[in-house]
Amino acid sequence: MENYDSIQTRQIENRIDGENIVYIGKKPTMNYVLAVVTQFNSGLNEVTIKARGNAISKAVDVREIVVNRFLPSLRDKGIRTSSEELTNEDGSRSKVSSIQITLQK
Repeated sequence: MENYDSIQTRQIENRIDGENIVYIGKKPTMNYVLAVVTQFNSGLNEVTIKARGNAISKAVDVREIVVNRFLPSLRDKGIRTSSEELTNEDGSRSKVSSIQITLQK
């Protein structure tokens, strides 16, 4: 199972490819808030926050902090929820909830 913290290191590459995604993991909430605000301040018009499992509540916190404290002019473009099937280390499969929050200027 791939860790969101390891995926976040590819965030700069994703931005270059046109994917403006912040993956939520185990780091402190304000790290992700800073990532979102930085992307908007660099001129992007849209940023997507993604999380799975227990990190979903942190993704919602990130969205709330960004919109209520730093960039109140942002609006929600869309919020999507889904389930993903993952293969565990022992080979068994399990479903994990996921969320995708897209913010737009």
